[in-house]
Formats: sequence, structure tokens, C-alpha cells
Amino acid sequence: MAGEKKIGKIFSYYANIGVAAIDLTDGALKTGDKIHIKGHTTDVTQTVDSMQVEHKEVKAAKKGSSVGIKVSDRVRPNDDVFKA
Repeated sequence: MAGEKKIGKIFSYYANIGVAAIDLTDGALKTGDKIHIKGHTTDVTQTVDSMQVEHKEVKAAKKGSSVGIKVSDRVRPNDDVFKA
């Protein structure tokens, strides 16, 4: 986790579609960024392939936005999201 910067928190996870909803409280995010989602039982590292804001495909989102991204594994509300 050295060199990683916290950018937000998971606030919801939709298991049926494998999408995590993230509040970007501390930083921005764009497609192509590598992220690390860490929680009590969660440890997922992946590249952001696509993301949506209000069901619209976007390439980037700034601090203060809420975004949905496809995740490779189950994540949980309150897991921290870091940019690797």
C-alpha cells in the first residue's frame, strides 16, 4: 500500500451486475487508473476499464462525484478505495 493515495469509499455493491458504487471523497478517478479496494475481508487490485456517473459512461470523475465501476471481485460498503 506504499505510494497509494486514498480517493474514496465504497457505498454500495450490486452483486448481480458486479458493480461497486464509490464516493470519491479524497481524489479523482479516470479510466485506465489502477485501484486497490481494501477492507476487513476485501483486497482487490484492478484497472478501471469503464465507469459511469448517473448511468452515463464517463472517462473521468472528480473529487465529490459518485461513480459506478465494474469490479472483478466482491467488495463491501465502507471499503476504502486507493489509487495505486
